[in-house]
Amino acid sequence: MSQILKAHLALNTPHFEESVRFYRAFLGLEPVKLKPGYAKFDVAEPPLNLTLNASTTSCLGALNHLGIQVASTAAVEEAKRRLEAAGLATWEERNTDCCYALQDKIWVTDPNGYRWEVFVVKAMTGDSTKTCCAA
Repeated sequence: MSQILKAHLALNTPHFEESVRFYRAFLGLEPVKLKPGYAKFDVAEPPLNLTLNASTTSCLGALNHLGIQVASTAAVEEAKRRLEAAGLATWEERNTDCCYALQDKIWVTDPNGYRWEVFVVKAMTGDSTKTCCAA
């Protein structure tokens, strides 16, 4: 791989229409491709090719959670305001020691049970009270 353009994440979505609405609100953009049972979101920052695939089953399996790291607590707060304005339930953690880092974060769950965090790392720590960053 000489140059990685962006990560690709494909999610099985038993609740397809609700998922499209959720990701419109979560990402703050429209899908670049929307076909029956398929939606593609092309996110510029962070670089992400996210696709939703209609499915009768969810395959959460070993997946713990997904996340987007942002540059500041203000960006976390902006995401919280935007998501709540879209009618999505969020919960937050302030000054939480997670994965050996002091973080501010919010959490939101999509219609299929995929949990997302929007977080900022404020400082690295030597000890952690939580080694798994899942709410």
